Amino acid sequence: MEPAPRTTRLSILLPYKFDMAFTYEAEAPLVPGTLVRVPLGRRTVVGAVWDDPPDQTVKTRPVMEVLAFPPLPESLRKFIDWVGHYTLAPRGDVLALTLKEKLLETPLKRAKTFVFGGADPMRPGPSLSVIQEKAASSLRESVGAETFSVTLLDGVTGSGKTEVYLEAVAEALRRKRQVLVLLPEIALSVQMLARFEARFGVRPAVWHSELTPAQRRETFRAVAQGRADVVVGARSALFLPFADLGLIVVDEEHETSFKQEDGVMYNARDMAVVRAKLCAAPVLLVSATPSLETAENAAQGRYRKLDLPTRHGGAALPRMEALDMRDAPPESGKFLSPLLVVAMRQTLARGEQAMLFLNRRGYAPLTLCRTCGHRLSCPNCSAWLVEHRASPRLSCHHCGYSMQRPLKCPFCEAEGSFVPIGPGVERIAEEVAELFPETETLVMASDVIEGPAQAAEAAAKISAREVGIIIGTQMVAKGWHFPHLTLVGVVDADLGLAGGDLRAGEHTVQMLHQVAGRAGRAEAPGRVLLQSYEPEHPVIQALLSGDLPAFLEQEAAIRRPGHWPPFGRLAALIVSAVDERLADQIARALARAAPRIQGVEVLGPAPAPIALLRGRHRRRLLLKTRRDIAVQPLLRAWLAQVAVPRQVKLDVDVDPISFM
Repeated sequence: MEPAPRTTRLSILLPYKFDMAFTYEAEAPLVPGTLVRVPLGRRTVVGAVWDDPPDQTVKTRPVMEVLAFPPLPESLRKFIDWVGHYTLAPRGDVLALTLKEKLLETPLKRAKTFVFGGADPMRPGPSLSVIQEKAASSLRESVGAETFSVTLLDGVTGSGKTEVYLEAVAEALRRKRQVLVLLPEIALSVQMLARFEARFGVRPAVWHSELTPAQRRETFRAVAQGRADVVVGARSALFLPFADLGLIVVDEEHETSFKQEDGVMYNARDMAVVRAKLCAAPVLLVSATPSLETAENAAQGRYRKLDLPTRHGGAALPRMEALDMRDAPPESGKFLSPLLVVAMRQTLARGEQAMLFLNRRGYAPLTLCRTCGHRLSCPNCSAWLVEHRASPRLSCHHCGYSMQRPLKCPFCEAEGSFVPIGPGVERIAEEVAELFPETETLVMASDVIEGPAQAAEAAAKISAREVGIIIGTQMVAKGWHFPHLTLVGVVDADLGLAGGDLRAGEHTVQMLHQVAGRAGRAEAPGRVLLQSYEPEHPVIQALLSGDLPAFLEQEAAIRRPGHWPPFGRLAALIVSAVDERLADQIARALARAAPRIQGVEVLGPAPAPIALLRGRHRRRLLLKTRRDIAVQPLLRAWLAQVAVPRQVKLDVDVDPISFM
């Protein structure tokens, strides 16, 4: 008899909700990171050979196929392990952020539109000021060192931060290493890609949710094979299998949209620092309004800091003014102060552009019956329905539920009694159309501009001065460069300051400072008018003074004694279930099992601000610790004490940003 063929046991991590790697057998050893096809139950799935030691005791099944694809790099495998450990997410769920089976399909024919690489780092860039060149030189040194470092590039709006960090990109390209530039919103990629092409002669690869399946597959392969030298992408680009990552740039590092709020809950800014460390590469955090966490890290010397304190080319920062709406109220049923309207008329008369900012989509945030006061709300969520006149529908911005406006009130049966309460950007657009009927107006909001193509079209119209007035939500608050825009009016500067959000003041300052920075970026001076019913509020005063470091220090003084971030650590537990009593039962069981040690505090359980979401009742508990106490061991020990039934979903959010 011939001896049975010898086999090798391998650990395979699968992109599903498993934390453990499974043991399979192969006819020959395979290097970690190799992508394989294996049986799982009655299915065949793709997984990756992992670094875990295989289980020598279990019965194994054979690897069915070794895929002709570059192995996942060691730095990426360590990163996936690290993210899983930190967020308490199953490692398989983290792997799924990288590994999608459709990305590995071999195309029958490679289309000529998929061209990657070719950026010319020797192509001359724009002339830099002395301050810009000093910062650029420092960044080139960081890239040249080919070691891990973190640098905060803190520059006022219009100071040329992008041109400066593109010099760091050029240095990485000269060294034949790959670069990742993370942006908080895909709409921002429009002008970024144009700037990149002007600097390096070609456009970079892009990575975001709007790509076609073929674009995603070809980009994924090009990154893994090292053919894509620069990737500009949303937060998920952090999990691409870069062959040799030499620089990560996180643009607008303060943006909350870098936080993934479901599934694997991670902050791409913080995880970018980890990924860079595992790649022995520098990471650059860029902002005109750094987060308190980043500012504190720089103050403590953990991050290096470079400053660009003035606008490039002699442009001045815009003049900020508060319009006290108690002294200059709008007409009845309107939302723009007469003083703001006058300023808009003067701006348009000079041939310049104006922008109105309101961070609220749709026509009105609330529709109620004027007879009985009944408010139209979502049947699936603790939220009012937002009226959209363009559709026309009433929609829930949390679950997507929508309905037509009823002809009569379902509560009192009064007919034609529903009225919109408060403004959204559509209602402001309606008011502007009445005031300026001859002026072309453009609304920029995520439900109007749904992808990079529409954003590019909008930006082209604005740059060509085909538009006189731009009305937008947070989409317009960052990154855009419109040379002829000189007036910004903030319709409701108080929006966002109410409620118990820990970071409400910080986020409002950041957003309004960013949107103000769209004004006066060329020769003509800029002006910003903040409509407020409480202009004496510290946030409004900070914006008027322009002293953001002083505001951050005030915030730090408030948070430091109570060990609130960044001077302590937070983790949220969110319990949700269709059965409200079951949600309450599990939440109370978690509260009884909560850790009780010095330096640790557990708050809750309490109904979440959105207590009903997509038909599930939600309860929250919040773990707060001193900064020197690691929350992950506490959480694991805590969760191990409570049996959670399958009908209940328990989400763990380490370092929460949103408290909804």
